[in-house]
Amino acid sequence: MQTCGIISEYNPFHNGHAYQIQEARKMSKAECMIAVMSGNFVQRGEPAIIDKWKRAEAAVLNGIDIVIELPYLYATQSASHFANGGITVLKHAGADAICFGSECGNLENLQEIADTPVNPDHLHEALNTGMSYPKAYSLLTSNMYPNDLLAVSYLRAIRGTTIKPYLLQRTSGYLDETIQANASAMAIRKALKEKVSLQNSTPMEKILQNSVFVYPEMYYSYLRTFLLTSSVKRLEEFFMFSEGIENHLVKNAKQYENYADFLSACTSYRYTASRVRRSCLQAMNQVTKTEVQNLPAYECLRVLAFNDVGRKWLAEQRKKETHIAAKFADVPFPWRQLEYRTTLLYTSVLPEEERDRILNLEIQGAHYIK
Repeated sequence: MQTCGIISEYNPFHNGHAYQIQEARKMSKAECMIAVMSGNFVQRGEPAIIDKWKRAEAAVLNGIDIVIELPYLYATQSASHFANGGITVLKHAGADAICFGSECGNLENLQEIADTPVNPDHLHEALNTGMSYPKAYSLLTSNMYPNDLLAVSYLRAIRGTTIKPYLLQRTSGYLDETIQANASAMAIRKALKEKVSLQNSTPMEKILQNSVFVYPEMYYSYLRTFLLTSSVKRLEEFFMFSEGIENHLVKNAKQYENYADFLSACTSYRYTASRVRRSCLQAMNQVTKTEVQNLPAYECLRVLAFNDVGRKWLAEQRKKETHIAAKFADVPFPWRQLEYRTTLLYTSVLPEEERDRILNLEIQGAHYIK
């Protein structure tokens, strides 16, 4: 069965995602579309606005055949680690192709950047020093947009594999907050927060109508207390804590009672907003450097949702003895322990009934979506 993968967050799912799935299937001639999707926390170091089960359901209802979870540790890191994690999952899945979005829409130029020795996470810094690459995205400027950075990371991660890349140019701006037919995920999250009409910007309006939304500031009381009651030595043990960021976070936690003010004060040339959010997230989840170092290689596929085509693909994979984690208990223990702990944090700000629903789903099996 010919397969094409999309590494995604669907936070939340919108019309642009449905278009990408449709075009990816056409370009790759895929019989089965696979989404490798972030769980309850996403790459910006924030909680997803709704839980992963509802986002997986929306994906399957709108063109994806099987949703596989991108483990928390990959989902909440910088572009290169996020991409490497997604490609690791697609390699285990035996994917034939991958489709990703790009602002520039030029695969040749992005491939040229990917072939350079510079880490994609540090492209901005490299470009600001005057470093240039022939033809690559007209690199006379230092403007590299988020999806282009991810595209470069995907291209680097698939080197040495048989996974074929397909590029789809984005039709809306990543930071565009305008609600329209092709509205961005950011625009939809803003509209939900402000309780304004989504104007048919997402095919999952019914799912969203029956959802409890989660926002980063909901965790700030806990984060602030944790930072102020933890020793510096303890904070230094956490994953992503380095270069004195623990002192920086504690200093600002003492001063600011509002999350937005705290984040703004913490953000600087040395510590980007993304770095601050991701570091704070690791602290709240108490993920230590030692724990990360001791994790075994991730060599399974945790299925969140599937349809009839996905069921057929799963049967084929089992014949190949691919490690399919259709049940939570099938996920290797150290990874399972980490995922459950992060789900406890995610649900800690929710009403008890909603918290219990998500925690129960976490330990159950994959969802079949008709």
